[in-house]
Amino acid sequence: QVQLVQSGGGMVQPGGSLRLSCAASGSILSIGVMGWYRQTPGKQRELVSTITSGGDTSYADSVKVLFTVSRDNAKNSVYLQMSSLKPEDTAVYYCYANVHSRGNWRANWGQGTQVTVSS
Repeated sequence: QVQLVQSGGGMVQPGGSLRLSCAASGSILSIGVMGWYRQTPGKQRELVSTITSGGDTSYADSVKVLFTVSRDNAKNSVYLQMSSLKPEDTAVYYCYANVHSRGNWRANWGQGTQVTVSS
């Protein structure tokens, strides 16, 4: 079984910064794409950013330049550095990892963490 545990998040004023972390543990043979999604009430979960095992990244247009995704393969971890945060970035953020475990590839999700941007 694979678990993704998130940390970070909270409340910040507009223009501030936050860093999210996510660590995978359990029966892991390898991890492919990792990334971050976010969701606000009444809306579908939306992709924020992804990063491959080789370090190739992608971002939603709304967060390009402002957010930076990174990962530490040795620690099975992915991070999201968020800068110049805006009220519209307020959401529950979920980390994601495509994990090879016990012979199967499976999508795994973190527990979610609230990010609130407000003055």
